[in-house]
Amino acid sequence: MAAELTAHQLIAEHRPTLDQALEAIRTRAYWSPHPEHPKAYGEHGSLDMAAGKAAFDALLGTRLDLGQPGTDDWVGGEVSPYGIELGVEYPHADIDVLLPAMKAGQKAWRDAGAEIRAVVCLEILKRISDRTHEFAHAVMHTSGQAFMMAFQAGGPHAQDRGLEAVAYAYVEQVRTPDTAEWTKPQGKRDPLALTKQFTPVPRGIGLVIGCNTFPTWNGYPGLFASLATGNAVLVKPHPRAVLPLALTVQVARDVLGEAGFDPNLVALAAERPGEGIAKALATRPEIRIIDYTGSTEFGDWLEANARQAQVYTEKAGVNSVLVESAADYKGMLSNLAFSLSLYSGQMCTTPQNLLIPRDGIRTDEGPKTFDEVVADIARAVDALLGDDARANALLGAIVNPDVKTRLEAAAGLGEVALASREIANPEFPGAVVRTPVVVKLDGAKPDDEAAYMSECFGPVSFAVAVDSPADAVELLRRTIREKGAMTVGAYTTDEEVEQAVQEVCLEEAAQLSLNLVGGVYVNQTAAFSDFHGSGGNPAANSALCDGAFVANRFRVVEVRREA
Repeated sequence: MAAELTAHQLIAEHRPTLDQALEAIRTRAYWSPHPEHPKAYGEHGSLDMAAGKAAFDALLGTRLDLGQPGTDDWVGGEVSPYGIELGVEYPHADIDVLLPAMKAGQKAWRDAGAEIRAVVCLEILKRISDRTHEFAHAVMHTSGQAFMMAFQAGGPHAQDRGLEAVAYAYVEQVRTPDTAEWTKPQGKRDPLALTKQFTPVPRGIGLVIGCNTFPTWNGYPGLFASLATGNAVLVKPHPRAVLPLALTVQVARDVLGEAGFDPNLVALAAERPGEGIAKALATRPEIRIIDYTGSTEFGDWLEANARQAQVYTEKAGVNSVLVESAADYKGMLSNLAFSLSLYSGQMCTTPQNLLIPRDGIRTDEGPKTFDEVVADIARAVDALLGDDARANALLGAIVNPDVKTRLEAAAGLGEVALASREIANPEFPGAVVRTPVVVKLDGAKPDDEAAYMSECFGPVSFAVAVDSPADAVELLRRTIREKGAMTVGAYTTDEEVEQAVQEVCLEEAAQLSLNLVGGVYVNQTAAFSDFHGSGGNPAANSALCDGAFVANRFRVVEVRREA
C-alpha cells in the first residue's frame, strides 16, 4: 500500500502531544489530551453520542474482516452481560501462517526509529479517540460496565494509559544516543578512535492476553509499549470481550498501512468457544513478550512456563482498608460506599477487607463501636444505591456467572451486615444487577481467616474485627505479603498509625491512599501520575506504567567501526 501518512505529517501533528506526555510523566501533574465528557466529542470528525451508538449497532451481526493472513475460520459468540447477543464474527488464525507474516514487517518498523514509532502509535490512539462513543458501547456490552464508566475507563482513561506507555517507551529508547565518537588517548601514540552506532532492537512478537472486565484499559499499556519499542503485537482477547480489542486492531492495521508499514505488525487471535489458545500461544518460540491481566493461577502459570518470553502480569490480590479513626466520618462513609459499589466491585482495585478495631474508632462525631461503623457503612451503601436508576448507573451488570455464585456464597460466611439485593434494569431486562454484600468476620477466628485471606472478586466485602490498630497493621502486612494487593487504603488521625501503615506499604511495595473523603477513590488511578500496581508484591509483577514496564521490551545493539 502506498504511504498516505508521511513522517513529516505525523511528527507535525503528534510531536507536541508526545512532548506534553513526556512532561506529564516527569512532573506527575494532572494532564490528559482525551476529554472525559461525552459531549466533548462530535467535532472535527469525531463520532458524537448518536453516531457512536449507530456505529456500534451497525457492527452487530456482522463479520469483522481484518484482512489478516492465515484466516482459516470465523468465530464469535459474545453475549453482552446486558443480555444482547452481539453476533460479531472475527477471523480465526492459522498461527503457523500468521506469526511469520507478523515478523516480516519488523525490520522496517525497527529501522523507522523511536520517534516515528511513537507518532504512528499516537495516530492510532487519535483515531480510537475519535470513535470513543462507539468503543464505549463495545466495552459496555462485553464487560458489563455501565455506559458512563465504559465511556471513561474504556475510552479516555484507556487511551491515556496507552499514550503513557508510548511516552515511557520513547524515553527509554532515546536514553542512549544513536551514535557516538569514542576517542581514548594513548600517550605518545595515536589515540584509539571508534565510531559507535546504537540501535534499539525489538525482542520479537508481543502477545497481549486481554481480560473480560477492562479490555482496553488493561490491554492498551502492553500493546502500545511493545509496538512503540519495535515489536509486532498479537492481541488475544478474552472470549467474552473480543469486540473492543478487535476494533483496536483494525484501527492499528489501517494506520500502519497508511504510514507505509506492514499492517501485520498488529493482528488478532480470536478463538473458538472452549479452544483455550492462550497456553499454546504463550509458549511459542516467536512470542518474546507477554502482557496478561487476569487470575493469579494463570498468571503464575505464565511466569513459570513461558520461559522464552518477558512476562508482565497483573493478577489478583486482597485489597484492604484500615479504619482506625476518622476526621470526617461522613466523608469516609460516602467515599467507602462508592468504592465498594463501583462496577459491582469487579475491579482489581476494589477494597475487599475493612480492618476495624473491635473496640471501635474515634471520629469527629464521637466514638463509634465496631458494630456502629459497619452498620453506618451499610447504610451509606444503601443510601447511595437506594434509587434504582442511580444504582444501575454505578453498578453496571455482573460480568459472568462465577461472580454471581461468589456473591451468593459470601452471605453464608458470617453475619450479614448488608444483604445484596437484585435490581431490575428497565433498558436491559436480561442484565444481572446486584448490590454489594458486607459480611462481618472476626480476625481472631481461624475459620473466618480462610474467607478474608482469599480473593472474592465481585461485590463482596468483609468487615474484619481486629484486636487493636497494631493488629490491623500486622494483618495488613501479612495480607499484602502473602496474597498481594493492588491498592491499600487507610483512615486515621493518629500520626503513629499513619506512619506504621505507610511503612508497611513501603516495605511490602503496595500503593497507599490515605484518608480519602472527596471525589477520588482508592480504586481509581490516573495515568501520567498514579502507578497502577507496583510490581513488588504478589498481585502483579509490573506497574502501569514505569520505566521497568517498557525497558526490557527491546535491547540496544551496538555496531563499532574504526573512525
